[in-house]
Amino acid sequence: MVELKGLEKFAPKDFPGFIASTVFVAGCNFRCPYCHNPDLILRPGTLADIPPDFFLAYLDARKGWLEGICVSGGEPLLAPGLEDLLTVIKGRDLMVKIDTNGSEPGRLADLIREKLVDRLAFDIKAAPDRYGEVTRSPAVFEDIGRTLDLIRETGIATLFRTTVVPGLVGAEDVRSIARLLSGAPVYQIQAFSPFNTLDPEMAKVKPYGRGEILEMAAIAQPHFGEVRVEGI
Repeated sequence: MVELKGLEKFAPKDFPGFIASTVFVAGCNFRCPYCHNPDLILRPGTLADIPPDFFLAYLDARKGWLEGICVSGGEPLLAPGLEDLLTVIKGRDLMVKIDTNGSEPGRLADLIREKLVDRLAFDIKAAPDRYGEVTRSPAVFEDIGRTLDLIRETGIATLFRTTVVPGLVGAEDVRSIARLLSGAPVYQIQAFSPFNTLDPEMAKVKPYGRGEILEMAAIAQPHFGEVRVEGI
């Protein structure tokens, strides 16, 4: 089973509408400088593993109370043994939500086909023409596009999210992203936090103010059923 590096026992924001916990797996193919889980990305060996027996006992002890598990990271779709983890969770009649950066459409398609995932949170990192710049990786936007096509084809419930970061993701980027995702039920704009970032230099960046973020939400609103803001 996949190595688990963290467990948040009560995570209402991660799986809205359900009593849920979140587990964290290590590793990611992106290097977004504002990422707030740097140890999971850069130093996973310094983090203790959660023993499988402990996790199974945790699930069993909360039978009849817990409704879902959010699998986050890192990028969960890169984790070896992910299918085994999801099978264990689904075998206990729990819902599964995966937080993903959308770069692994093939593996996601397999999980959806096997009915191992119920919901997604898809972090759209940047406007299409700025993906490599923002993720600091050889990101292939075609893979992001394939994931979007998969979501549209399957109809799997998905929360699209973008973190807005001065100098990297701003109003015009949100406008471009909104056009890309137009017609989706929900889009969430998240404020950047300059604490515990993957790139220490990001600590010097002042986040957008409340008014600026609300202006971005207004730009996005015509394209979605609902636009949410977080972190302001």
